[in-house]
Amino acid sequence: MAQSASRCRQIISQGPERQEAPSCPAVTSRAEDPALERTEMQPEPKPGDLIEIFRWGYRHWAVYVGDGFVVHLAPPSEYAGAGASSVMSALTDKATVKKELLSEVVGRDRYRVNNKHDDKYPPLPPGKIVQRALQEVGKDVLYKLSSENCEHFVNELRYGIPRSDQVTDAITAVGVASLAIAGVSLISYIVSRNRRQNQ
Repeated sequence: MAQSASRCRQIISQGPERQEAPSCPAVTSRAEDPALERTEMQPEPKPGDLIEIFRWGYRHWAVYVGDGFVVHLAPPSEYAGAGASSVMSALTDKATVKKELLSEVVGRDRYRVNNKHDDKYPPLPPGKIVQRALQEVGKDVLYKLSSENCEHFVNELRYGIPRSDQVTDAITAVGVASLAIAGVSLISYIVSRNRRQNQ
């Protein structure tokens, strides 16, 4: 029965609309079926909105340009069949700007509209954001995980300011981890030295 319910969940979650397969038992909560979280109806994006896509280990970003399409910076890790891997992105220095259906870019991952810097930077008019995004489609551009990634790209289109919180957060995390390691090493050294002196 568990296998049958699992198959039913797959049928339900793969369709464009959440529908019950005729012979499937009702699934009523996210606790019963985590796939429902992924297929929950998202608010309809508006042209110029930034779309945050939750990949395993990182977030991918795109700009919604209307009619179900997004424009995004696609390093090799974002190509169909490449497997979502930030390691692949780190090993390349080029990416292609693509216009694709939001549903295809998202795949089985979760996403949300996230214009998180609107309170800090005034966004450009939606028509201008879309125009700028569409002008970039098809171009091969420089790609650097640290300074020219998909998040830098979409923020440049929306605000005219390239920035990536993922990079800032990673740098902060590395700094904190380095300090913690240095602190533990120092304490270990002091304790070890004191033990030797007491012997």
